[in-house]
Amino acid sequence: MKKASFLILLLCITVFAQDTKPKKYSIEQFYENTRIGGGRFSNDETKLLISSDESGIFNLYEIDIADGTKKAITNSQEESFFAVDYVPGSDQILYSADKGGNEIDHIYVLKQDGSSTDLTPGEQEKVSFAGWSGDEEYMYYISNKRDPQFFDLYRMKVGTWEPELLYENKEGYGIADISDSGNFLALTKPITTSENQLFLLNRETGNMTEISKPGFNYSPTGFNKDETELYYTTNHGGEFSRLMAYDLTDNTSEVLYETNWDVMYSSLSENDKYRVIAINEDGANKLIMWDNKTRKPIDLPEIPDGNIVSAGFSDSEELLRLTVGTSKTPNNIYVVDLNTNELKKLTNTLNPEIDPNDLVSAEVVRYKSFDGLEIPAIYYKPLNASADDKKPALVWVHGGPGGQSRVGYFALIQYLVNHGYAILAVNNRGSSGYGASFYKMDDKNHGEKDLQDVIWGKKWLASQDYINKDQIGIIGGSYGGYMTMAAMTFAPDEFEVGVNIFGVTNWLRTLRSIPPYWESFKNALYEELGDPNTQDSIRLKKISPLFHAENVKNPIMVLQGANDPRVLQVESDEIVAAVKENNVPVEYMVFPDEGHGFIKKENEIKGYRQIRLFLDKYLKDEDVNLPDTSLKD
Repeated sequence: MKKASFLILLLCITVFAQDTKPKKYSIEQFYENTRIGGGRFSNDETKLLISSDESGIFNLYEIDIADGTKKAITNSQEESFFAVDYVPGSDQILYSADKGGNEIDHIYVLKQDGSSTDLTPGEQEKVSFAGWSGDEEYMYYISNKRDPQFFDLYRMKVGTWEPELLYENKEGYGIADISDSGNFLALTKPITTSENQLFLLNRETGNMTEISKPGFNYSPTGFNKDETELYYTTNHGGEFSRLMAYDLTDNTSEVLYETNWDVMYSSLSENDKYRVIAINEDGANKLIMWDNKTRKPIDLPEIPDGNIVSAGFSDSEELLRLTVGTSKTPNNIYVVDLNTNELKKLTNTLNPEIDPNDLVSAEVVRYKSFDGLEIPAIYYKPLNASADDKKPALVWVHGGPGGQSRVGYFALIQYLVNHGYAILAVNNRGSSGYGASFYKMDDKNHGEKDLQDVIWGKKWLASQDYINKDQIGIIGGSYGGYMTMAAMTFAPDEFEVGVNIFGVTNWLRTLRSIPPYWESFKNALYEELGDPNTQDSIRLKKISPLFHAENVKNPIMVLQGANDPRVLQVESDEIVAAVKENNVPVEYMVFPDEGHGFIKKENEIKGYRQIRLFLDKYLKDEDVNLPDTSLKD
């Protein structure tokens, strides 16, 4: 009798818990969260240098490792500043910045008196930091100032900051890794988006050795301290990327680590004492660490539901910085004391007004597509969804082509789920992370079979008894924006609404207007998508939504950055104008100070609030008055 009473009580508690609705939060509350990046140790290893957008845009901050206090180093109001590193032997700081999202990044040095100097002032010069020399007397960086199409290797002596050309890149190689001395370079050359070449260049002798085999993908991950080995990942030998070591003396390679998932990244500590290896396991990074001499695993403290975005050692090899996110919380920074294995959390990026119990944990699901192919996806189910409380839903399509929806935090997704939208983030054929064969399945087939994968994701949603099958839309950014417009154009009866965030709508223009600094990658893109200057142009026009906009019959929303160098604003201008001719409702927002991806919180709040109101009106069929969105004026 007591047992029966207990079961009844438990059932009542369970029913009560299911009926409890999660608290709803505003878009402002979600963007009171903080995004962070970086995490370089200071010279005395008492501080970490990070980037944070808590001011509204990214600025530089220092975190005191002992007590977790944070200090603002810059106070930019217009451009985002991204932390690079401390200058060795000083308290000066390197950071990078572009202009309004135009992707023309420069490197700046910030002095102790607060003044900064642009070290790479060429107007169209795009640069990226490439490390320090082993003796820490020089900064390595790559720059396209000699030829806008190709990146050369330079160094600057710390303090004088005068550029010195080390390697003139006339063949369109990617300068992927540099040994401490600068004598050895790891160079890559794209063939397709799924195949490239890997070379080792000895700058002293001029000898160039190819390490790669035809048909596979290669990615260097650094040299050891004494410059006898180069490390790289490759899918040569299997479906997934494994970690390899190349012996510079006898020109042979050996497998260091492999599993049935891709090795995402790997690095050594300053004096090669430790190695970390990150594995992309079903959409989340798992980290292993070992003693580099014995390869004996070293246990690290566990962070539940953690996706380890990046890791970095201090020079003393006593501290390990981890940047870790979960599906319910933005990335946070932790430091592990490798002597005691103590884990210290240094940031709290989730707005304290938000209870994480009101947010949704991502779930990995799989469904069958039209041809029986199994499609992986990341699923977010509203907490109070039930057969008696059906919810609208969205199919979310990632960028790329070749990207991957992953387990991790995105404020827009959690905001929409919190307001009652189920979201299925599909990894259609052609996505990375699920093997080489899966990745190649959409080559020169974009907008066709991959679009069917997306549509069958909608069918999976419609089969759930708690989803309103008449209220399913599609949303995506960049390539996902293209897929959104492809769905609304080529399958106009499938989705009730579409939200296109800076998506391609005219492949002919996009592929002909590739930025000059993508020149070495252009042919690889043409191999995957098609060459707009050949017979491929016929197919590219066929799959471009702009030329078939008369098919669109359901409401769309378009968001665009005016400074986007990848998907030009004219792409969005034209598709909006064309769809309006159908007398179809169209919402359009252009942000004059953004590029390919929105950085400023003010813009994200405006844009993402408008997305929800648009969905409430046209997907939920609620009586909503949409605010004016003519920000482009």
